[in-house]
Amino acid sequence: MEGNNFFIKKDFDAWNKLKKNLHYSEKKIYFKEKEIWWCSLGINIGYEQDGKNNNFERPIVVLRKFNNDLLWIIPLTTGNKSGKYYYSFENNNKKYSAILSQIRLISTKRLVRKMRKMSDENYISIKKSLIRLA
Repeated sequence: MEGNNFFIKKDFDAWNKLKKNLHYSEKKIYFKEKEIWWCSLGINIGYEQDGKNNNFERPIVVLRKFNNDLLWIIPLTTGNKSGKYYYSFENNNKKYSAILSQIRLISTKRLVRKMRKMSDENYISIKKSLIRLA
């Protein structure tokens, strides 16, 4: 099937090894809403957003902090995406598209390193875009 990513070979075994290390890690991560982080999202099923490179990571924005261990995130891509399931913005001269349909709850153990903080204006716009999807 042309254009279908189901046939792309994914290294689930390498991701499972890293995932086990993340799970047993005792590192404490301090984060705030509106921050953009590199995050180990892993190798996922079907069209769920995958991470890249050795840490299976991709940029995310912290949408909501529930406690010191759990947060809602939205994966980001540097690809120019449009449509109701995306919110495109620029932050520190870098272009991103937030993949609104891929919002998810994660453990702070997946956070790798902080990149920057997004503007209040973009943060509010992302939240409004999510509300429109509901």
